[in-house]
Amino acid sequence: MNSEKSRGERFNSGESRGREKYQKILESAVRVFARKGFHQARISDIAKEAGVADGTIYLYFRNKDEILIKVFEESLTEIIRRFESELKEEKDPLSRLRRFIWLHLELLEENQALAEVIQIELRQSHKFMKEYVPKKFLEYLEIIARLVREGQEAGVIRPEISPAIFKRALFGALDELSLYWVLTKKPKSYIKSSAEQLCEIFLKGIVQKGVEV
Repeated sequence: MNSEKSRGERFNSGESRGREKYQKILESAVRVFARKGFHQARISDIAKEAGVADGTIYLYFRNKDEILIKVFEESLTEIIRRFESELKEEKDPLSRLRRFIWLHLELLEENQALAEVIQIELRQSHKFMKEYVPKKFLEYLEIIARLVREGQEAGVIRPEISPAIFKRALFGALDELSLYWVLTKKPKSYIKSSAEQLCEIFLKGIVQKGVEV
């Protein structure tokens, strides 16, 4: 990806009015991408949704691909913040892993438009799929790996379990179930049953003998 900083990154975060407009554009883009699809959406559609002139968009973003990537990065930043905050409330590694699974799916339910953009439209961007360096995504995966290591240190997760493999396996399952939920428009009860099943499958598969899940 071009090493030049985006207009959004060059923007001085101390200027609150500008930051608010930046966020408003991103939130408007989520609604437009979810409603029209990434390829069909135009910069003018996003500008209209945000209530700004077309040229204002280009003060913050170079193009539509950059807006989509920023939507992903900003949402992951908030998701990671939520995870770190809520996981602190759990008393042990297995409880934290269970909460991680539930929270991932609950966050989809909270903002279905954002879920559609991340699960479907993000994959439509050639720039994202071919050029994007997923630093925030790797930070997200590392939370899972860290929880596994904590469980191994506490003696509740089998030492032969690879945190590197487990984090990708768990994310793969969460991602597939999330995509299926978005595509099929399943009721919200599907989220609850999916979380329960994943906890059953993944946690029972890694614990030491005799450890209650």
